[in-house]
Amino acid sequence: MGIQERKERERERRRQQIIVAAKRVFSDKGFNKATMEDIASEAELSPGTLYLYFKNKEELYASLSLRILQYFNIRVQHVNDEKTLDPEGKMRVLREAMFDVYNFDPLTIINLFHLQSSETLKNLSPEFLDEINELSRKSIGGIAKIIEDGIKSGVFIDRHPIALADIFWSLFSGVILWEASKNILNQEKDYLKNTLDIAFDIFTKGITKSIPATKA
Repeated sequence: MGIQERKERERERRRQQIIVAAKRVFSDKGFNKATMEDIASEAELSPGTLYLYFKNKEELYASLSLRILQYFNIRVQHVNDEKTLDPEGKMRVLREAMFDVYNFDPLTIINLFHLQSSETLKNLSPEFLDEINELSRKSIGGIAKIIEDGIKSGVFIDRHPIALADIFWSLFSGVILWEASKNILNQEKDYLKNTLDIAFDIFTKGITKSIPATKA
């Protein structure tokens, strides 16, 4: 292994160390109360070292979202690559994939939805914004491809696939954020899975063409 390769590996190892520490701090204190000093202390590094890797805590916050978007894109691509399922079958698998992504890292998926609807985006570097935009575009595009295939096969109604994918994604994010806020007030009740199932079921039925009744 050359010197340059060792330096790159060390830099990536340190970057991951900071991201892991940031996730713990954001989980404990929330985004608004967390500071770069808190994260540096958790990572056992100097605050100055953090700024060598991240411009501010907003970029650290965003870096968590990038990882979950990358994982989500992999899952959606797997659904699109499945050749044995009809359009409705793919929608069922997509629903499960989205819930699996949430279960994989609930805090980060919630952070992602907060990030997409907050002033935080304005404090990110152009490079971070470009990466988030590209991954978000791929996520919506992957969902739209599943819907588009259903439209072409005559199973789903003929509406713009991107618009339908946006609605599907909005259902997912809206239910998760709403249920997360309810869970803060009452941690004994967790209706997330049931609520998502109902939301996705209504969506799928809404875009599925009705079969005309046959005359007796």
